[in-house]
Amino acid sequence: MYNKGLYQDWVPKPIQLLLIVLLLAVVMPIGGVYTGNISYLVSGTGSMTEYFMWANYASTIGMGACMPIVLRMKMRFKVRDKMTLLLVMLGLLSYINSTTYEPMIFVFSSLIIGFFKMMVTIELFLPLMAMMGNRGMFYGAFYTFVLVLNQISAYYAVDISIRYNWQQFYIIVAVGCFALALVHWLLMHDKYFALKVPLHYIDWLSTLLFVSTFMFSAYVFSFGKQQDWLHSKKIVDASIAAFVSFALLVIRQLTLKRPYLSFKIFSKNNVLHGLFMLFCLGMFLGTTSIQNTFAVGVLGYDQLTNARLNLLMIPGLILAGVTAIFWFKKEIPLKMFIFSGFSAMMGYSIIMYFSMVLEFNYDYWYLPMFLKGYGMCSLFISVWFYTLDKLEMDEMLAAIGLVLVWRTFLAVGIFSALYSWFQYRFQVIAVGDLAVYLDGMTITPQNVAGNMKTVQLNAIIIAGKKLFGYIILAGCGVLIYVFTHHFGKERFEYLRFIRVLTGKSVIARRRLRERKKLIEEIRDAAGPAV
Repeated sequence: MYNKGLYQDWVPKPIQLLLIVLLLAVVMPIGGVYTGNISYLVSGTGSMTEYFMWANYASTIGMGACMPIVLRMKMRFKVRDKMTLLLVMLGLLSYINSTTYEPMIFVFSSLIIGFFKMMVTIELFLPLMAMMGNRGMFYGAFYTFVLVLNQISAYYAVDISIRYNWQQFYIIVAVGCFALALVHWLLMHDKYFALKVPLHYIDWLSTLLFVSTFMFSAYVFSFGKQQDWLHSKKIVDASIAAFVSFALLVIRQLTLKRPYLSFKIFSKNNVLHGLFMLFCLGMFLGTTSIQNTFAVGVLGYDQLTNARLNLLMIPGLILAGVTAIFWFKKEIPLKMFIFSGFSAMMGYSIIMYFSMVLEFNYDYWYLPMFLKGYGMCSLFISVWFYTLDKLEMDEMLAAIGLVLVWRTFLAVGIFSALYSWFQYRFQVIAVGDLAVYLDGMTITPQNVAGNMKTVQLNAIIIAGKKLFGYIILAGCGVLIYVFTHHFGKERFEYLRFIRVLTGKSVIARRRLRERKKLIEEIRDAAGPAV
């Protein structure tokens, strides 16, 4: 007997919705590390920052590795058994992170947390999709909720780390997972979702090659600056290992009857253009490293104040979500919505370019962070919707892992690493240019320390302004590209009777829609998983 819901029939519907929201509130922000309190992890464990950046990337890689097999895992186990076990495992991993001082444990636990987290979240999207109906409206509501939740959780991770210690937040997360596991063991039904399917069709070697490809890549992005990129043998070896792993992964997919990944969707026009726009979004999201350097290094903000800046994005996130719901409800073409998102990101970059001065006031952050929040949320919703539009279930699930990793890891990781390296190089050049003022006639031995600090701060500002200047120039090209792109609009109109003759009958199309109803729900749910 099958049941496509989550809970027992006697559980009231409002309680079911409350439990789903509670699960989302606990599971969606969970990770091996939390970016806001990385500095406390560094000081508490005595390890380099790069290890925790690597662990942060590992969580996304774990989610991408799970995505191609998540449907088979969903249909293999009873929902109560699976959800309870996964929540217990997530709680145990969080507890392990709270007790360890070894950075590599954070890396591997983050990878496993991402893998398990994807299995949990896919269960929550289907009932929510059934309630919302419209895929675009669901994206608008869900992305807004998750992004707002991430900003709030990042803030409280820092707040709790300051009030108590960095271990305390992990313990709170672990307790929350254990409590939810107990509640869901009591309230969830004990039935399968659909026909039970075997697991022996899963190619675990391909999963291992997928993980190794991107974990080696994440090592390069995280440790590249610290080890001086190609001057380091470790970076060269990791780059070669990532390339070899990916080559073996591709070759293996060509020889399997049921491949773990499929590259067919990358020949579709909307997928290629969508990936390019996600790459451009990564260019803007990577500016977080420049912003943090300016806020902490120049303005002298503590970690809690710096985390509070992200809360200023919440009004922009909510506005983008409301706009998306209205946009999809009215079925307005996506072009101008995507254009507005990139325009908001351009506005953020322009304001930051002109505002990076030593006299920067905290009140000046409200407008740029509002624009950044609106741009990030609107582009996450609209570009992802456009990228996965009109894809078949088999095509989408077989390649969604690569798309997820591209959006959340590769695009942001590449630009974050580039910005970090260029900021260092530009800063060195700026110090050299400012050295003309460092002589005995202008700086006396008594005030040399204060003047050296001013020179250093100005060098950081100059490097940040240069980077934002290049981002603005590239952003102008992105806006031109979005404005001139057709976004799927037919360039030539055909007569209606030709379409009728070449298309399927009304009855056949109706049967096809009914058969794919569940498939489309699962496909749509895959979008917001990250």
